[in-house]
Amino acid sequence: MAHVVMYCTAVCPYCTMAERLLTRKGVAGIEKVRVDLDPQKLGEMMEKTGRRTVPQIYIGDFHVGGFDDLSELDQDGKLDPLLAK
Repeated sequence: MAHVVMYCTAVCPYCTMAERLLTRKGVAGIEKVRVDLDPQKLGEMMEKTGRRTVPQIYIGDFHVGGFDDLSELDQDGKLDPLLAK
Protein backbone atom coordinates (compact mmCIF):
# COMPACT_ATOMS: atom_id res chain seq x y z
CA MET A 1 0.00 0.00 0.00
CA ALA A 2 1.31 3.41 -0.99
CA HIS A 3 2.15 6.07 1.59
CA VAL A 4 -0.59 8.73 1.76
CA VAL A 5 0.01 12.27 3.01
CA MET A 6 -2.88 14.69 3.44
CA TYR A 7 -2.50 18.38 4.22
CA CYS A 8 -5.62 19.23 6.20
CA THR A 9 -7.31 21.26 8.93
CA ALA A 10 -9.46 20.19 11.88
CA VAL A 11 -12.74 21.60 10.54
CA CYS A 12 -12.57 20.81 6.83
CA PRO A 13 -15.50 18.67 5.60
CA TYR A 14 -13.63 17.80 2.39
CA CYS A 15 -10.72 16.50 4.46
CA THR A 16 -13.14 14.25 6.34
CA MET A 17 -14.68 12.97 3.11
CA ALA A 18 -11.24 12.29 1.63
CA GLU A 19 -10.21 10.39 4.76
CA ARG A 20 -13.40 8.30 4.62
CA LEU A 21 -12.85 7.43 0.96
CA LEU A 22 -9.24 6.45 1.55
CA THR A 23 -10.19 4.38 4.61
CA ARG A 24 -12.86 2.57 2.55
CA LYS A 25 -10.11 1.80 0.04
CA GLY A 26 -8.05 0.11 2.77
CA VAL A 27 -5.60 2.90 3.61
CA ALA A 28 -4.81 2.34 7.28
CA GLY A 29 -2.43 5.16 8.10
CA ILE A 30 -2.86 8.56 6.52
CA GLU A 31 -0.08 10.95 7.46
CA LYS A 32 -1.99 14.13 8.27
CA VAL A 33 -0.20 17.46 8.13
CA ARG A 34 -2.32 19.99 10.02
CA VAL A 35 -1.78 23.34 8.32
CA ASP A 36 -4.12 25.08 10.77
CA LEU A 37 -1.72 24.31 13.63
CA ASP A 38 1.51 25.17 11.83
CA PRO A 39 1.65 28.17 9.45
CA GLN A 40 5.01 26.93 8.20
CA LYS A 41 3.32 23.74 6.95
CA LEU A 42 0.72 25.86 5.14
CA GLY A 43 3.53 27.68 3.34
CA GLU A 44 5.17 24.34 2.52
CA MET A 45 1.89 23.00 1.10
CA MET A 46 1.31 26.10 -1.03
CA GLU A 47 4.86 25.98 -2.37
CA LYS A 48 4.65 22.27 -3.23
CA THR A 49 1.16 22.25 -4.72
CA GLY A 50 0.55 25.79 -5.94
CA ARG A 51 -2.81 25.61 -4.14
CA ARG A 52 -4.19 27.27 -1.02
CA THR A 53 -7.09 24.92 -0.23
CA VAL A 54 -7.25 21.73 1.81
CA PRO A 55 -7.11 18.85 1.56
CA GLN A 56 -4.06 18.42 -0.61
CA ILE A 57 -3.37 14.73 -0.99
CA TYR A 58 -0.25 12.87 -2.04
CA ILE A 59 -0.17 9.17 -2.82
CA GLY A 60 3.49 8.31 -2.84
CA ASP A 61 5.13 11.10 -4.87
CA PHE A 62 1.97 11.72 -6.92
CA HIS A 63 0.04 14.91 -6.10
CA VAL A 64 -3.62 13.93 -6.35
CA GLY A 65 -5.00 17.35 -5.45
CA GLY A 66 -8.12 17.82 -3.35
CA PHE A 67 -11.17 15.70 -2.56
CA ASP A 68 -12.81 16.29 -5.96
CA ASP A 69 -9.63 15.09 -7.68
CA LEU A 70 -9.46 12.03 -5.41
CA SER A 71 -13.11 11.20 -6.04
CA GLU A 72 -12.64 11.58 -9.79
CA LEU A 73 -9.65 9.20 -9.72
CA ASP A 74 -11.81 6.68 -7.89
CA GLN A 75 -14.70 7.04 -10.35
CA ASP A 76 -12.30 6.60 -13.28
CA GLY A 77 -10.88 3.40 -11.74
CA LYS A 78 -7.42 4.95 -11.32
CA LEU A 79 -7.29 5.22 -7.52
CA ASP A 80 -6.87 1.54 -6.67
CA PRO A 81 -3.78 1.08 -8.89
CA LEU A 82 -2.21 4.21 -7.37
CA LEU A 83 -2.81 2.92 -3.85
CA ALA A 84 -1.45 -0.53 -4.71
CA LYS A 85 2.01 0.82 -5.57
